[in-house]
Amino acid sequence: MIAFNFNNRTDVFHVICKLCGSDNKFFLDQRDFDAWQNGDGYIQDVLHYLTASERELLISGTCDICWKKMYPNDDE
Repeated sequence: MIAFNFNNRTDVFHVICKLCGSDNKFFLDQRDFDAWQNGDGYIQDVLHYLTASERELLISGTCDICWKKMYPNDDE
């Protein structure tokens, strides 16, 4: 595996969608994730470099495809 460094985003996270079972992978900094989990900041502030879809996946376990199926008229 090739290690990338996206401004300290060296940790690969795998999140399985609770609805469709798709395996979603993205890079983030474990320290930022831990800060969010510990309540040290809002997810959009601590993990600001993730997309809204990636953050939603962490919050609800719902991938973007399933989210759009459930809420087809939801505008960001």
